Amino acid sequence: MAFETIISDISARGLATVTFNRPDRGNALSSAMIDELVLHLRELAQDARVRVLLLRANGKHFCGGADVSPKKDGDIAKFTLSDLFQEIDQFPKPTICVVNGGAIGAGAALTVCCDVTFAFPDAFFSVPEVRLGIVPGGVVPVLLRALGSRNLRRYALSGERVSGPEASRVGFAHEAHAAENMDAAIDNMVDSMLLGAPNAQRVTKEQISAYDHETVRDMRSHGQVKSAHHGIRTPEASEGVAAFKEKRKPNWYTPR
Repeated sequence: MAFETIISDISARGLATVTFNRPDRGNALSSAMIDELVLHLRELAQDARVRVLLLRANGKHFCGGADVSPKKDGDIAKFTLSDLFQEIDQFPKPTICVVNGGAIGAGAALTVCCDVTFAFPDAFFSVPEVRLGIVPGGVVPVLLRALGSRNLRRYALSGERVSGPEASRVGFAHEAHAAENMDAAIDNMVDSMLLGAPNAQRVTKEQISAYDHETVRDMRSHGQVKSAHHGIRTPEASEGVAAFKEKRKPNWYTPR
């Protein structure tokens, strides 16, 4: 499939790498880019070859936010930013994001929809809408979950930039890695994700999403949690337990 705004590749181990490819526009999210991402992510979600999704970007910046340049005649968007956030957030397989340069506004919100976010030391995150007299309403829900109310109040009200190392402390990212160490960090995280059983990972993500705003008391009242040690056995559990006892890798793991 040919793309105008992204590049996509699937490795032999099942790593699907989707690269933002509008470097001349700071990888700002145009209508065409949003549409391509949503449709392609839906394809990757159903592709049995894919075990892990990696999002990264070409050029100076990861994503400069929503593209505010005038739309071309006849350019009618199929999807919205909210659709894109939901597609990434609800992607049924582990997702990793690698941030270089700026992740701004909607770009910052996009990164926190991923399960794991790595940042280069020169990366920065910001929610600068208020400096333009704009309320960043569409990005607040996902940023609130990642940063918490206290941190989001500061950064959404000030619009200030948060650097890579600091970003990992306040919730924009999980870790910051130097350029010479980033590939190894990604490879190690992918390897860790591949050790997880695919169906168990999918159901775990569904549970986390469902329980995100609920307390343990709420979950128990819904009959979802019977005890602190109760778990759901997927069809993969027999193989997982056997591999653990036999001190070997499970059959869903693809060696390096």
